[in-house]
Amino acid sequence: MAATACAVVLGVGGVAGAAPSRVLFRVEPKAYSEALLDLAQQANVTLIGAAACSGTSRGVSGLLTVEEALDQVLAGAPCTARVVAAGTVEVQAAARAEAARLSPPVTVSELLVTATRRVRDPRQLAVAVTAIPRGQLLATGSADAGEAAGQLAGVLATNLGPGRNKLLLRGLSDGAYTGRARSIVATYLDDLPVNYNAPDPDLRLVDVDRVEIARGPQGALYGAGSLSGVYRIVTRKPDLTGLSAEVRTTGALTQDGDPSYAVEGYANYPLRLFGQTIGLRLSAYQEEQGGYLDNIRLARNNADRTERRGARLIMSYAPTDDWSFNLTLAGQHLRSNDTHYTTPGLKLKRDVRIPEPHVNDIELATATIRRSWGWGELTSSTGAVRHRYGSLFDATSSQRLYTQFAQTSAYAERTRTTMLVEDLVLTSRGAGPVEWLAGLYGSYTRTHSPTEFLAQVPRADLILVYGDDRRDRIQELAAYSEVSYAFGDGWTVALGGRAFTIQTRTRSAVVSESSPPRSFDREKEFSGVSPKLSVQKTFGDGNLAYAVISEGYRSGGLNSGGATALPVEREAFSADRLINYEVGLKLAMLERRLGVNAATFYSLWDDIQTDQFRPSGIPYTTNAGDAQVMGIETEVAYRTDFGLLAQLNGRLTRTRTGRPNPASLIAGRLADGLPGSPPVSAGAVLSYERDIADDVMLRLVGQATYVGRSRVSFEAAEPRTRAYGRVKLSAELLKGPYSAQVFVVNPLNSYSDTFAFGNPFNLERSRQVTPQRPRTIGVTISAAL
Repeated sequence: MAATACAVVLGVGGVAGAAPSRVLFRVEPKAYSEALLDLAQQANVTLIGAAACSGTSRGVSGLLTVEEALDQVLAGAPCTARVVAAGTVEVQAAARAEAARLSPPVTVSELLVTATRRVRDPRQLAVAVTAIPRGQLLATGSADAGEAAGQLAGVLATNLGPGRNKLLLRGLSDGAYTGRARSIVATYLDDLPVNYNAPDPDLRLVDVDRVEIARGPQGALYGAGSLSGVYRIVTRKPDLTGLSAEVRTTGALTQDGDPSYAVEGYANYPLRLFGQTIGLRLSAYQEEQGGYLDNIRLARNNADRTERRGARLIMSYAPTDDWSFNLTLAGQHLRSNDTHYTTPGLKLKRDVRIPEPHVNDIELATATIRRSWGWGELTSSTGAVRHRYGSLFDATSSQRLYTQFAQTSAYAERTRTTMLVEDLVLTSRGAGPVEWLAGLYGSYTRTHSPTEFLAQVPRADLILVYGDDRRDRIQELAAYSEVSYAFGDGWTVALGGRAFTIQTRTRSAVVSESSPPRSFDREKEFSGVSPKLSVQKTFGDGNLAYAVISEGYRSGGLNSGGATALPVEREAFSADRLINYEVGLKLAMLERRLGVNAATFYSLWDDIQTDQFRPSGIPYTTNAGDAQVMGIETEVAYRTDFGLLAQLNGRLTRTRTGRPNPASLIAGRLADGLPGSPPVSAGAVLSYERDIADDVMLRLVGQATYVGRSRVSFEAAEPRTRAYGRVKLSAELLKGPYSAQVFVVNPLNSYSDTFAFGNPFNLERSRQVTPQRPRTIGVTISAAL
């Protein structure tokens, strides 16, 4: 095709003769990339590669199909556009050699997100949204949420170990431990929430389009609600236009540890049956993280080995341009043979009497149906999640509280959660001053979480000396909506909210060697409304200023267990509520080479729920007190003419706690600071790209993360995690569909403590530390078809 021509390839998988819906478009004359962004948002379609088009579009106006609008916007453009799947358009430069490269990290660019349930340019949203696209995930070697966190302002992950961590946003933390309290950050795989009160499943980021973070309460946009924000993994959907595949393999050596490896890949195949096309996309991976901690008591070297493997199958079918069906089946198995903590002075050695393994397995299925009209789009997401996780702790130091005859003891906790979800949402399409969204959400969750204290006596098997057989049932219904109105010269006001009702039932049967058996069966109900209000001003140059007030809510619950029953006032924990006040700026300057996103926030958090441990080591949930969190977060990106890209982010918060709950077991006064949340965190990514030969590109990437000093719990007397930094360097060669990368993690071989906790059955309260993985050098090779 000539460089001045444009082709729009359409109709894959559609029914011949079916009339597609028409949308009201109003796209002003502007650069092709900007015009394509406007078109995609008005049509609510996903756009890939808008930056491939250079030059100026004449725009488009009128009631048109998406195909007709694309044809007019791209008239005379040096690019092609093709529909690769229902609701997804890919734009490519006419020069194929340029398109064959691995996409560089996108910062000040054409990236669109769907974190607000509609296709939107994050620069035009009154929400603090950040996305890391596929190209940047690959360039930085970010395999999961913990590795990507340093590239996002205000995003942290605890480091208890793979499959045991919690995500934190904006310094808002309810504690370092995971128990009965609902997660304050909602994790989504596409349109399905995958966790309730479980640790983050640590899904490996294989064949994903991007990850998105939406900060602040999001009840007006997500029926599941969220107290501090949403972490969303957006997968790559089947391409209905052709066969494609890719394989990536990694090998790494860790100083004083075992080697690691990972193999991952995907295959895309458009299956044609009876004149129709069904898109199939299969991705799979196998990973082993070599251990690096030696258990000197058990004579086990590199005991903390971790394996992770999983697969995902997505099937897509679009019988017409206005109907589409997607089915996703996914699963992951994660197991660590031992935990990653030790005690000061032992360096990379541990001294425990029994291994402390952990497992975190998840399987899910999601069916998504979309129906589009010219004025709106209806999406139904129906899903089922089965999540199983468990840990074993060396509880020997606490065994005298349970039995007098044991030689060693272990505490085992296992949880099996089944969650059924339906989310039905209707959104507006087309240009106009009014945009709206309305949805209904329902979920049914059943959890079985038995815990056991097991004693090992001489010349006998393990003996149960304490057990709690607990079962929970949670039913949630919610209606949510948001409507916005654009008026005047660039002003938009939006009002939304979430109305909900939540019913919980808890049953428990406790047996103990030291007390009579007892049972427990109680129900609680919670309901309310969480509102949201925002105002934004878009200036003539596209810069944005906004202010938003939003509210998040988390239902309460019931405690059980313990060798002795809790007092009545501690049997239940109350709901907590967070009100977020926020003002922000989103700026693009210097011909959009410089991008700045900044937000100042003030959060009032009442009756903070937190998962803690009794002196015996048995977990329970309580309300710690209140907190006021004031902070600022900033993301800056700058791209030069000579291939250098700099991305910087930082967060600074000041926290004050008050009104401690006298019914909690938290000793002494509340610390001024939330557990696991330092007042300062920052990150930087520097990348440099240049052509070194015909169709060969060199990419150099350096990453650094700083995490300040933080507390382990709400108790002021508890030990702190010291400040630490992380560094990763890489060099990569790319030639067409092939690439080879060399990387080094922790190049200075720092021992820094990343998490000052490991085992709750530590009666002496001796300090525990989680060291960084020692210096690791590796190679990643990839090939695409």
